[in-house]
Amino acid sequence: MADFRSDTVTQPSAAMKAAMLAAPLGDDVFQDDPTVNELQRYAAELLGFEAALFAPSGTQTNLIALMSHCQRGDEAIVGQQWHTYRWEGGGMAVLGSIQPQPIELQPDGTLALEHIRAAVKPDDPHFARTKLIVMENTTGGKVLPLHYMNSVAALAKELGLSCHIDGARLMNAAVALATADGSDPMQKARQLCAGFDSVSLCLSKGLGAPVGSLLLGSQAFIQQARRIRKMLGGGMRQAGVLAAAGLYALQHNVERLAEDHQHAQQLAEGLQLLAAEHPRLRGKLDLVSVQTNIVFTDIAADIADDLLSHLAGHGIQLTSSNYNKADQYFKRVRWVTHLNIHPEHIQQTLDCLRLF
Repeated sequence: MADFRSDTVTQPSAAMKAAMLAAPLGDDVFQDDPTVNELQRYAAELLGFEAALFAPSGTQTNLIALMSHCQRGDEAIVGQQWHTYRWEGGGMAVLGSIQPQPIELQPDGTLALEHIRAAVKPDDPHFARTKLIVMENTTGGKVLPLHYMNSVAALAKELGLSCHIDGARLMNAAVALATADGSDPMQKARQLCAGFDSVSLCLSKGLGAPVGSLLLGSQAFIQQARRIRKMLGGGMRQAGVLAAAGLYALQHNVERLAEDHQHAQQLAEGLQLLAAEHPRLRGKLDLVSVQTNIVFTDIAADIADDLLSHLAGHGIQLTSSNYNKADQYFKRVRWVTHLNIHPEHIQQTLDCLRLF
């Protein structure tokens, strides 16, 4: 009925498939695939960077960035819940020999500036060398605001550190901020990146491409990143057939992310109402605030498995994790809206929950 597991499950539209079939091709390892080159040029100009690099996944573009900024024995400051630290297989440590220095997130999803400053190591052989600050925007669906991103970039410059954004859902952040103040989402995206040395941008989440991610930075940085990509096995040959989907996504699917945000809000309001009125859900379902296309609900442990089984039996797909807070165990369920989730899917889901 509805697949809320992630915005990675999106299917390419007919128009996107047509663009893929029509794409002129070359060999991207030799840097002569015209469609890849156009995607990289377009994205770099769009976000205000000198150059860009196309790679298979956001996990890889983040790892390429980390390994381009840091050498063996260097340290990267990350958030405790950042994908680069928690959800990407430990790649920075396993493959890059980079030490992560995790910091606990604040309730709004930010890292406190004073905590970042305190985590920077002195120039002493007892310590790993702090080289990089990593941000993630959005993080868990929360938007890190523009003034905060500017402050992090300024702090990195003051401390002589590089700074990278895991911007897998950067366009969701830009659209949310632009919707709030009536500005242009593309301009907002450039502003969010201003002052940062690199950013990774996923094309296969809400933007709807089937595969691919971009890494953006200076010409020198991308030249080094290209070497790391090859080392990691990310060099693809006639990759233009995939790059065409990414180019279509950037040209047509950014502003429509606002629809996903509206659908997430519609879902959240329906869940909130059920939590107040449904006899089996009252006091058992807590809604975490929603800002973009991700809704989290905390479900009491005694009903969580039955509830998820009930939903799965009606074709509603979700992801969940076990949590413990103040010795209270619960299951946190993630609902992600995307271009293949429509209002009727949300209504059907809410109707299904009423039958629980």
